[in-house]
Amino acid sequence: MQDHPELMRALQALALSAAILLVGGCAHYPENARMKHHDPQGGYRFSTLSNAGNSDSMQVVLAFSGGGTRAAALSYGVLDKLARTEIVWEGQRRRLSDEVDMISSVSGGSFTAAYYALYGDQIFTDFDQKFLSRNIQRQMLWRFCSPRNWVRLASPHFNRSDLAAEFYDRKLFHGKTFGDLMEKNRRPFLSIKATDMSLGGGFEFTQDQFDFLCSDLSTFPVARAVAASAAFPILLSPVTVNNYAGSCEVVEPLWMASALTNKWERSRRAVKARELRSYQNARERPYVHLLDGGLTDNLGLRGPLEEAVAWGGARNTLQRLKLQQVRKIVIIAVNAESKKNRDWDRSKAPPNIVQVTMALATVPMNRYSFETLEVYKESVKQWEAELNDASPSPAGEAGAALSNGTSPRVKLYMIDVSLDALRDETERDYLAKLPTSLKLPHGAVERLRSDAATLLEQSETYRELLRDLASESHQSERTSR
Repeated sequence: MQDHPELMRALQALALSAAILLVGGCAHYPENARMKHHDPQGGYRFSTLSNAGNSDSMQVVLAFSGGGTRAAALSYGVLDKLARTEIVWEGQRRRLSDEVDMISSVSGGSFTAAYYALYGDQIFTDFDQKFLSRNIQRQMLWRFCSPRNWVRLASPHFNRSDLAAEFYDRKLFHGKTFGDLMEKNRRPFLSIKATDMSLGGGFEFTQDQFDFLCSDLSTFPVARAVAASAAFPILLSPVTVNNYAGSCEVVEPLWMASALTNKWERSRRAVKARELRSYQNARERPYVHLLDGGLTDNLGLRGPLEEAVAWGGARNTLQRLKLQQVRKIVIIAVNAESKKNRDWDRSKAPPNIVQVTMALATVPMNRYSFETLEVYKESVKQWEAELNDASPSPAGEAGAALSNGTSPRVKLYMIDVSLDALRDETERDYLAKLPTSLKLPHGAVERLRSDAATLLEQSETYRELLRDLASESHQSERTSR
């Protein structure tokens, strides 16, 4: 061999190539766990979390939109404002943030939602330094460019989103799983949304969703759920989960059988039921591939809306969640979408391939967000009318109507926190230039935090909520004297 240096170098190159292929082929995404047995009352569900520290009579739901770090920072600003807003409810003085029961999130908003669900008020001391003010995009790029990760990315079972999930876990979530959220046993309930690539519908990281896969969510990493929620196509790869349907005794909810009575029906309930039933065929769908949640719902609002539709209205939904005594429902939609400067409209030359690709991904999404918000506002009016209708409601899948056939007086507040609603034109122009990426220019985080407070303060519905709470508190004090 010593007499044939060229042959030696060729053999060494061959051995190195074989090693690379071997190591690359061994790289594999972490598989979600198979469910040992189905417990409809267990796992990470809204109904299994304690309401200690907040009341069931007021339900506060936050929806955090997509939009990269811009969305994460605006959502952070809303949480900060709620934490600095004192209220009196049921004779107890507390912060409005203490009454948050659920956070529904997609894409960029999922970073803030997940961190707050795991660490609570710690978010106000270290989330800015750990995430918001860092150039996460550059750090991610360095990882993608590392020769060590080239080897892993050569595997057909490991991709850029798997690498991103590892990075998020190391920087933010530190190995935390949905089981850790169960152990905390307190609200807010976290509902991270992704998009099922095959169905074009939403996929939620909740045990209710994982039941259809016969999979146990408790061991699933929170960082991986966030990575799926923020897996913007082309830039990042789909996140894959295994489908074990048929290996556990999961019984379909009664509403699904009712919705599928007519196989030709095209109602929202029927479409949702067909989507969920598709998971039960593990032979046809042994794997589920997930992309950015913003592709189907960039506001994080459609999950609660679809649940209310599926269960046959607001009354049955509250009955199912054991919230019969609710008197106030507050929904705060945090929308970080901002109008973009379409520079290509100033040029005679047609947009290039990158601009066209981004337009294909974002223009329909933004239009859909507008329609979703309008539908939601109308739905809120209908829900309030339904809940305040004193006539008995027929017993449905979820049981009898609230309070033995009559609903308590319930008021709903739909609060829209959208960047485009800022009255300061200079600030709106500044925000329009912020990128939808995982980095922000210096000073942007503080401005977005301040903008969030401004948007809440200028919201007539938010001011109405605070006035009503103050009025009811004063009335309660006078009555008790």
